[in-house]
Amino acid sequence: MIKARVTVTLKNGVLDPQGKAIEGALGSLGFEGVGHVRQGKVFDLSLEGTDKVKAEADLKSMCEKLLANTVIENYTIAID
Repeated sequence: MIKARVTVTLKNGVLDPQGKAIEGALGSLGFEGVGHVRQGKVFDLSLEGTDKVKAEADLKSMCEKLLANTVIENYTIAID
């Protein structure tokens, strides 16, 4: 069994209204000095098998087809 984590974030230059809202809310809660908040998504997956090369190829395909909108998002893959 292979465990993996895919982290998806917006590309630099893409507006992040949710990040801006979080930044404003943190300021309202008294957390001063917080800036440039960007939000993202994390996917934890378990894949059958032990071939890490195949797992990475499959994960890239999953990201390209479903998990990330590659026009506006970047993704990183970490395999344990």
